[in-house]
Amino acid sequence: MPEEDSSLNRRSFVKLAGGAAASVALAGCGGDGGDTPTDAGGEDGGDGMGDGDDTPTPTATETDDSMGDGTDTETATDEPDMGFPVTITQGQPPSTLDPHNHRETPTDSVVLHAYEGVLTREPTGEVVEKLATGFERVEPGLVRFEVREDVRFHNGDDLTPRDIAYSINRIVDGDVGIESPQNDQLAGVTGASVVDGERAVEVESDGLNPVVFSLFASYCDVMQRSWVQADDTEPATETNGTGPFQLSSYEEGVEVVMERFEDYWREPADVTELTFLAAGEPGTRVNQLLEGETDVIVNVQPQEISRLSDADNARVAAEASTRIIYNGMRYDVEPFSDPDFRRAMNYAVDLDSIIENVLQTFGDPTGQPTLEGFVGHNPDVDPYEHDPARAEELVSESGFEGAELELHTPNGRYLRDFEIAQAVVEQVDSLSNVSCEINQRDFGSLAGELTDGDITTSPPLYLIGWGNSTFDASQTVIPLLTSDGAVSSYSNEEVDSMMEQAQNEGDREERESILQELNATLHDQAPWIFLNRQYSVYGASNRVEWTPRADERIDAYAMSPAE
Repeated sequence: MPEEDSSLNRRSFVKLAGGAAASVALAGCGGDGGDTPTDAGGEDGGDGMGDGDDTPTPTATETDDSMGDGTDTETATDEPDMGFPVTITQGQPPSTLDPHNHRETPTDSVVLHAYEGVLTREPTGEVVEKLATGFERVEPGLVRFEVREDVRFHNGDDLTPRDIAYSINRIVDGDVGIESPQNDQLAGVTGASVVDGERAVEVESDGLNPVVFSLFASYCDVMQRSWVQADDTEPATETNGTGPFQLSSYEEGVEVVMERFEDYWREPADVTELTFLAAGEPGTRVNQLLEGETDVIVNVQPQEISRLSDADNARVAAEASTRIIYNGMRYDVEPFSDPDFRRAMNYAVDLDSIIENVLQTFGDPTGQPTLEGFVGHNPDVDPYEHDPARAEELVSESGFEGAELELHTPNGRYLRDFEIAQAVVEQVDSLSNVSCEINQRDFGSLAGELTDGDITTSPPLYLIGWGNSTFDASQTVIPLLTSDGAVSSYSNEEVDSMMEQAQNEGDREERESILQELNATLHDQAPWIFLNRQYSVYGASNRVEWTPRADERIDAYAMSPAE
């Protein structure tokens, strides 16, 4: 383990970076109980991505003058404007450019620049209009969106309500075009239709669906119906959205290049060209940043923080994210079919040690699937204590002494994911009556097994992360811990019943009470080895003004040249 004085931990970093890694306190974000907007009609609230500045991009002359290099203005005007290109390097490349046919954040980070939803979120979590100018609940199970005018797709065609209805149906209805893996991200939504004679769309849900506006603020990018359905269109390798950037070139698995969309319905972006690269090795990403080959990198390892903090051309930017890291245990496979054995695995893991020594405090311990600050988080539920003796006792009581386990894990997708997995394996293997080994996996392959809808293809024990940008318990519990969840490893009738009850409860306080009880039940049932809340630790070039968000959106529209 790194020595305390050889690299910065989170506490040191907070002092250094002015508290950028402070814990998120976002209670109420997406959790206004009935999810009713305070101003359903709304004015043009912008895109909510936090730049709040419509100032034109400085020209080369303006930039040079502001730096005081004494350049003659008349001469400098004749020099070409080099624009403001930005490069972002992630751990993995996007798996597709189809915004409805994936479940990975690295893919979403790319496509969100070309596509937009009807609603969005401010960095503070507030739900605001995007392609909708107003939204309201008409009656239980029915909401309405007013559609913005004067919005164009990248091919020059106008946005229509029909495109929005089609995009919603493409996700929730497998007969429309694809079996979207995002179906549960619009949980409860059954379909959408255009309102006759009006520039509006109505969306139906099965039941009240109290978080429907939170869902649409996080999910459902809008695609053009006629473009998707054209015979010569390949949504996996092409884009045609309404967003601030349009596709310039795409080399699968290598590079995505976008250019500023000059006909964007808001002010054009300051960034003139946007490039996405991938480098699986964390040290490689840091080297690229320090050498000026990229501008933003993800998952800076704790031991690398001091290198960036001491650099003249780069900095560290950190934020407690909406992502939980956990070890899934398949309830239908022995020995994980036994709740005593699952509890034993939690007692076996020294979570405090992992956070202190592996993550160098860039993480928070968890003991339930709902993070602190989310609607439904139960403040009375604590993480499992480290108690190897109790773990061995529960293994014995379960009848699975001598169990041989294998933990499947990616390497480089999440902050120190492989090192976390190694620590878990060592601690479980140290029990006298269980053995455990590690299996390093390609992230794409592992994620594919977990999201293909067939639980029998998933490994019995695995490490994975789950981001939930709705700030509501439902969008973690429904997909991961209900019997019909898209990525579920668990089934329990009591959990299913409580989740259904919460999704049909319109009273804010009563719904939160149900969800808190649900989280207490899940803690006791231990469907996961509960691990940590991830901190998003980025490296950023000093030439770029940018602040990270809790929901892990790397938003180039919010970037501007550093002054």
